[in-house]
Order: sequence, then C-alpha cells, then structure tokens
Amino acid sequence: MSKFYFGGASGSVSSDDEDNLPYPEALPRSDFLVPDFDAPTYLSTLSDRHQTLEDLRSDLRERSQALSKELLDLVNTNYEQFLSLGSDLKGGEEKVEDVRVGLLGFKRGVEDVKGKVRERKAEVEGLLTEKKAVAKEIALGRKLLEVDARLEELEDRLMVSSLGRSVNGGDEPWSDSEDEEDEEVAEGVIGGTSVRKLQTLVTDYRHVELLTTSIGKDHPFIVAQDSRMQRVKNTILLDLTAALKSAASIGESGKTRLVKILGAYRDLGAENEAIKVLKDLKL
Repeated sequence: MSKFYFGGASGSVSSDDEDNLPYPEALPRSDFLVPDFDAPTYLSTLSDRHQTLEDLRSDLRERSQALSKELLDLVNTNYEQFLSLGSDLKGGEEKVEDVRVGLLGFKRGVEDVKGKVRERKAEVEGLLTEKKAVAKEIALGRKLLEVDARLEELEDRLMVSSLGRSVNGGDEPWSDSEDEEDEEVAEGVIGGTSVRKLQTLVTDYRHVELLTTSIGKDHPFIVAQDSRMQRVKNTILLDLTAALKSAASIGESGKTRLVKILGAYRDLGAENEAIKVLKDLKL
C-alpha cells in the first residue's frame, strides 16, 4: 500500500503508525449506475478520500476486471440459450407472412368501406341538391299560383273578364262601409267607387307587380299574364279618372278626396295620367 504523509514537527511517521491508518471503503457500485454519471465530476467528489491517485486507479482497474469476469460468467451461463436463439427463430417467416396477409386483407376492407362511404356521401349530396331544387320549384309554383289568384280577385272586383274565364257573377265581395258612405256623402259625392276602394285596388295591383318582379318578367307564365295585368291596370286608371273628375267637379268640398285620388295615381306609377286628366279639366 502507498504511504501517507502528514505534516508535523516530529518529522516522518513510523511504519507501525502507517499500519494503524484506516483503509478507505470500497467505492459503492451504485455510484456508477446513476443515469447522468460523469467521471470527472465523480472524481472531484473524492477529494476528501484518504487514498492516493495510484491506489484509486488500481481499485478502478480491479473493478473493471471484476465486471468483465461477471459478464463472461453471464455469457457462459446462458451460452446454450444464445446458441438456441437462432434455431428458435426458424419458421417465423410463415407467421410473418400470415400477419402480412392479414394486414393486406384488413387494408382492402378499410378501402372498401371508405369507397362505400364516398359513394354514400356523393349520393346524399345529390339528394340534398335535388331537395333544394324541388323546394325552390315549389316556392316558385306557390308564387305563380298567388299571382293568378290575386289577378283573378282583382278582375272579379273590377268586373274585368280575361281569356278563358268569365267574371264572377255573384254579389260583390266587398262594399263600402257606413263610414265610407258618410265620407262620400259629406264630400258631395254620390255613387261611383270610394277612394278607399281605389286605394285598396292600387295596393293589391302593386303587390301583384312586386310578385311578378320577384319571379322574373321573362318567365313564360308571367309573360302570359301580361295582357291580364294591363287590362286590370287600365280599368283601375279608368276608375281613378272618373273619381278624379267627380272630385274636381264639386269644388272646394272635394279637395280632400282629390288629394287622396292623386296619391293613388302616384302609388300606381301613373302620375302623368293624372296630370293629363287635370289639364283636360283645366285645373
């Protein structure tokens, strides 16, 4: 064993004293098993160890030799198992092939399912598109029926007949209320169509016009109804002209009625017709 030297006034230490010095404990094996083991860092922790560097090297060399012997013993102990490892793996090609074939079959099954899903998706999208188109056609059909029904109602109220049908010969479906009659009498107008009726006719006609615009003026059905629309409008204009002349003929008492009738002309978009009538009356 290497000698240790301690400073002091007595000089060197005798060999008997050296034998009495404590031997350092063996380095714990667990110190070398830490995941982040670093040799320089580990050696720096041994500064307080009562052991020379040469003795430390010797211990580490002996530990390395012991580990090599343990590894050799381990290999010798399991040598037969190492040798039989290759033979145990023989025949595994068939199992691998079975697994590969199974995976290929599974892959084809997945592709088939994906294909069916794509087909069903395309089918559903087609049905949804068809449903939207049908709903659009239904909405259009309802608008066309509404146009026809409203035109027919206007024709009945104006006593205008259209091609292929006759005017409803029953009682007039709407009549002046007592308040309207009192209003007309107060204004000095007896008979004819009341202003409120004229305004209602104009409003209903304008609603039909808006419907035809929303459908499209170039739609075959709307084009076919053009003559009916024109007849209804001309009849309303005739009634407005008669009412305007009647209101103008009674002087100051008919001014309120006159203003309302001019408003009906404006709503109908026939201001020029009203101006022409007023010019003819020299008002």
